[in-house]
Amino acid sequence: MRKSFLTVIAVVLLSFLLLFTSACGNKSSTSDTIKIGANLELSGNVATLGQSGLNGVMLAVEEINAAGGVLGKKIEIVKYDNKSDNTEAASVATRLITQDKVVAIIGSMTSGNTLSYVNIAETNKVPVISPSATNPDVTVDPKTGKVREYIFRTCFIDPFQGTAMAKFVLNELKLKKAVVLKDNTAPYSVGLAKFFVEAFKNNGGEILADENYTSNDQDFRSVLTKIKGLNPEFIYVPGYYEQVGQIVKQARELGINVPMGGGDGWDSPKLVEIAGAAPLNNTFITNHYSSLMPDPKVQDFVKKYKEKYGSEPDAMAAVGYDTVLVLVDAIKRAGEATPEKIKEALKTTKDVEGVTAKISLDENHNAVKGLVILEYKDGKQTYKAYVNP
Repeated sequence: MRKSFLTVIAVVLLSFLLLFTSACGNKSSTSDTIKIGANLELSGNVATLGQSGLNGVMLAVEEINAAGGVLGKKIEIVKYDNKSDNTEAASVATRLITQDKVVAIIGSMTSGNTLSYVNIAETNKVPVISPSATNPDVTVDPKTGKVREYIFRTCFIDPFQGTAMAKFVLNELKLKKAVVLKDNTAPYSVGLAKFFVEAFKNNGGEILADENYTSNDQDFRSVLTKIKGLNPEFIYVPGYYEQVGQIVKQARELGINVPMGGGDGWDSPKLVEIAGAAPLNNTFITNHYSSLMPDPKVQDFVKKYKEKYGSEPDAMAAVGYDTVLVLVDAIKRAGEATPEKIKEALKTTKDVEGVTAKISLDENHNAVKGLVILEYKDGKQTYKAYVNP
């Protein structure tokens, strides 16, 4: 009897809690703010990607709110740290959708973290727009070949990035024999390696070996010794900066002095700290932009970012900034800040003036934009070339 009574009390309390939660959630639709979630890597092994991305997001939001906001309301960013962890990223997405009632989510910066919650967003019909998740599977389900209705991104994808580096190595560096060393636990690294290998072979190059490591590895001397024995002319390492820094450092210590390269996952101030300036000489990356580009939009962004944060904005900051511009453009065109209307407007995004490019989204919800190739010289990035899509 007592157990039944307690059960009734528990049900009543739960009902009250759900009503209270619902009331809080509905509040956002009638308040003076538009709630947008940020699911970012603010700690963990790729923390600088999320921290820079958030800086760019907040700079853009500050400017938009200072100019009056959008649809007469201010933008409110509800941010959480996904700790660079797939499980945590999925948990954060659920919290943003069910508890905070956001109308859209910005993030995550990595492909793996974003992929961990694309199905949650699809099921709950809340749009997600990633600044830098470059794996093709993020917006297109590889099992069905269908575009994910609610998932978008403001960056280029890996087929373009991998192909651009392969052609640069063959045509500009004039090198024909390469080895790939990838993180086989990261969708980003696996995807980028795949497209580099395809393009390198198709354009006359030879892949001597396709080697692997895992995201927890710290000592790469064994595999690097094996690679050294193959006498490659170039080593492609499409990983994230924490481990790439160790790989470059240990490779140079072993006397491997051939050019090395990778993608936007290298772009972090931490890379120079980990690898050292001298070991990074003769390395090249594909990236979203360069702060050295003379474009007035780029230099204006660099100036504003330095004034606010006191440091040079890296590419993750720039794509974070651009992602807010694309999302706000969609909200304006939608005429109301609801997930369904925003999703429909995002599908027709065209010529949004961003820092990294004039951004349009294609039928697969990917940004159509070029990339830059950068070279590290004495610890500094130097601009090499711009590659059109």
